[in-house]
Amino acid sequence: MQTPSLLITGATGTIGLELTTLLQQKGYSFRVMVRSLEKAEVWKSVPSVEVVIGDFDEPESLEKALTGIDRAFLLTNSSAKAEEQQLAFVAAAQQTGLKQLVKLSQFAAEVHSPVRFLRYHAIVEKAIQDAGISYTFLRPNLFMQGLLGFKDVIQTKGMFFASAGDAPVSVIDIRDIARVAFHCLTEDGHAGKIYPLTGPQALTHTAMAAELSRAVGKEIRYVDVEPEVMHQALLEVGFPEWQAAGLIEDYAHYSRGEASLVTPTVAEVTGQSASPFSRFANDYRAVFGK
Repeated sequence: MQTPSLLITGATGTIGLELTTLLQQKGYSFRVMVRSLEKAEVWKSVPSVEVVIGDFDEPESLEKALTGIDRAFLLTNSSAKAEEQQLAFVAAAQQTGLKQLVKLSQFAAEVHSPVRFLRYHAIVEKAIQDAGISYTFLRPNLFMQGLLGFKDVIQTKGMFFASAGDAPVSVIDIRDIARVAFHCLTEDGHAGKIYPLTGPQALTHTAMAAELSRAVGKEIRYVDVEPEVMHQALLEVGFPEWQAAGLIEDYAHYSRGEASLVTPTVAEVTGQSASPFSRFANDYRAVFGK
């Protein structure tokens, strides 16, 4: 097998799996970094994929995973250590002479943001710039697939809840994020770019509920709740405190109307328009309508 020049981290997650599928379909060889061989079953018999064991908490393993790599995709699990882990990856990338780093960031990332997740992404972005590594920052808005976390209550009670008020949010399909990442990793011309990624329209959560209702053929309601209620509910279903508090900050950001901007970036990068929420609702109707 030809030695891969692409490294994909976060490859076993939803965006990573979409991205690696695109790379396979287009005939690219690439390397995936996983924490254990059990995580790599999906690529076990794929000759174009090289699997390396790596841990974001072990700098030596990061340098090994990056050796010989020209371009890498940086995505870590959501955890309390995400900033620290991504900074370790940046240091390893600088040490190994990585030519380009495509980082999955977040819409409106800013070092002085009141939202902790937006701050940490901005801090990592700055570290990449300071390291002198050629970069592309992908800043997607709220994922449409985030609603899959409500599938059980939607199935049983025909509702979902959040503290977003009636502010519109330009939600994006993760499949579009993967398509943009694919182009940034396989084409020239994306170095030094910051790409805010959104869907083709900004929708209130009530409008999303209406689209889901049409897709599954039953009423699905959005229930707006106070942030304190959402916070407690997140804790009760198992979210750790740091993540629950961070999500409340995220939703305060949405409720202030700070995530309603619609950008043409997906179409500009990929040549295809971003997917509307109605397509997501129809594609996942079996999940929501059981």
